[in-house]
Amino acid sequence: MKGQEWYQADDVAEEYDDKRFSRGGQLIDRREKEAVLEAIMPVEDRKVLEIACGTGRFTVMLAHQGADVVGLDISAAMLQQGRRKAQDTELAGTLEFLRGDAGRLPFPDDYFDTVIAMRFFHLADDPEAFLEEMRRVSRDQIVFDTFNRFSARSIYNWALPMGSRLYSKSEIAVLLAKTDLTLVDVEDDFLLPYGLYRSIPNSLASPLRTLDEAIGELPITDHAASVSYWNASVR
Repeated sequence: MKGQEWYQADDVAEEYDDKRFSRGGQLIDRREKEAVLEAIMPVEDRKVLEIACGTGRFTVMLAHQGADVVGLDISAAMLQQGRRKAQDTELAGTLEFLRGDAGRLPFPDDYFDTVIAMRFFHLADDPEAFLEEMRRVSRDQIVFDTFNRFSARSIYNWALPMGSRLYSKSEIAVLLAKTDLTLVDVEDDFLLPYGLYRSIPNSLASPLRTLDEAIGELPITDHAASVSYWNASVR
């Protein structure tokens, strides 16, 4: 995984949510959570694994909705932040945080209904092997996101602390076929890159987001979106 040492630092974990999901970043957080919920509804009683769960944004949300969730991450500091969130929330389902490697998941085959990985695919050293491992432990569904090659993301990609790999839709289609996964749905979003939203207050980000969504509904903009949310089924 790219940027592994940086990611595991205590100070990074403490500031992670504030730096990425405050100010205009709240719009990103909201949209990502909508994408996850739309993909796996109904959530209640589903057995879910989130790989690279970080500070538990999705794990806590899903457990609150009634899912039985395991959040796995390589960073002990990130997991600690997630546990603190869970303590402050009344959960309808169950939630467990485990430290582990996304490339070697410590679970038997077909153990979960759904496996999700948000904000991680672009960091995977071997995306095909990563999808294979996700598929191995899922008996039903895989949900993940990718950053897109032909988008504004490429303009500032070099400046990201961990770096990231950008994908075309055709590359992901090939990877899904190689790992025997069937595409159920893909949603494209954010013509403007995440970094812009994070750097401005909500009062400016909200009208930009409205414009972004309106332009994004045009068919000609499909391949210009910064991010794609993928929902695939296990055959």
